[in-house]
Amino acid sequence: MPFRDRADAGRQLAPRLAAYAGREDVTLLSLPRGGVLVGFEIAKLLRVPLDVLIARRIVAPVNHRMTIGAVASGGVRVVDEELCRALGVSDKTVQWLADAEAREVERLERVYYGCHRAPGIRDRTLLLVDDGVATGASMRAAVTAVEQGHPAGIVIAVPVASYAAYAELSRRAREFVYCYIRDPVYSVGLWYEDYAPVSEQEVCRLLGEALDRSSPRAPRAP
Repeated sequence: MPFRDRADAGRQLAPRLAAYAGREDVTLLSLPRGGVLVGFEIAKLLRVPLDVLIARRIVAPVNHRMTIGAVASGGVRVVDEELCRALGVSDKTVQWLADAEAREVERLERVYYGCHRAPGIRDRTLLLVDDGVATGASMRAAVTAVEQGHPAGIVIAVPVASYAAYAELSRRAREFVYCYIRDPVYSVGLWYEDYAPVSEQEVCRLLGEALDRSSPRAPRAP
């Protein structure tokens, strides 16, 4: 496998983002939960702040491995209408599924932003990081969400991407940075030796560590 785990993927991806290291105008936004483990390593190596941008896939009711859309913070919804028609998923069903995921986004915002304010993104260069993109639905929703905040630029960075997702998303970003690109990418998890589930507690712990790392420290007394 190309990556031992998500942390290893972050360490492999970080050198490809070296142009953004140490810049005060850069914020790294990871898509939880798996993307936070990748982003934590990148943020540490680049010396940039880490935060999260919450996006949730909308999966087909008959096949939970098939993504038909996504929702993200800020009330963003993207739906693959052509795929929904092909699968026979009605507009009413899509609405119901999207509403459920939107409620989950709101819950996760309370969890992850509970101890700090949501990141400001206006006029900042944003590195959007996930552990991989297959269909690209979640990343599309994430890009749409941050576009509303008028950032200076958007950089998408993932360890592995499908050609299809790259072709679509690269048109909406200043850069699309990756370690591997293939088509098709049936499952991002197949690129990892260890693709264990990530808990909300682990995400909160890493965000706390990153916040401590980026906070200015008081000078020592002489």
